[in-house]
Amino acid sequence: MNIVIFGGSFNPIHIGHMIIAETVSQLPDVDEVWIMVSPQNPLKSQSGLASEEDRLRLAEKALERVNGVKVSDFEFTLSRPSYTYKTLCELKRLYPQHEFRILIGSDNWDLFSKWRNSEEILRQFGVIVYQRPDCRSSGPFPDNVKILDGVPLILLSSTYIRNKIKEGKDVRFMIPDVIYEDTLRIYGK
Repeated sequence: MNIVIFGGSFNPIHIGHMIIAETVSQLPDVDEVWIMVSPQNPLKSQSGLASEEDRLRLAEKALERVNGVKVSDFEFTLSRPSYTYKTLCELKRLYPQHEFRILIGSDNWDLFSKWRNSEEILRQFGVIVYQRPDCRSSGPFPDNVKILDGVPLILLSSTYIRNKIKEGKDVRFMIPDVIYEDTLRIYGK
């Protein structure tokens, strides 16, 4: 199977994440998208990060009825911080029958050269980049990079949602109904 790994903190998961994952899962050369909840992103501050169990549970609940998208705690079993290359190599070792690529936003593509083993990720696995409305990447791109156009562009971030919750603002239409109350409870502290 052709698996696309969509990794991140998902702090919290929101409709933007879900739209991207579902759209990518419907591409003709993709069999599944695995939402890989990361316990620790080496390029981000851990300040304000909900527990990995809470983030995983919210993602599982939000995506339980979405065909072609699965939520994974695979990185929870790996040493930290979570480096994408190490995750991909371990996935390939355990699931040699699958082909893996990663899905990142254009904001991350602009920083991709700073990722550990970025050239090996490109060479061995490949990258799908979705354009973000606040950061559009332009080419030329390496052969093993696919740029997604036609994905709905939603200027929404987990940071924005966390800040609005702390301000007591309504975020009802930014996160799925099935996790609304849990999200307020976790991030409203």
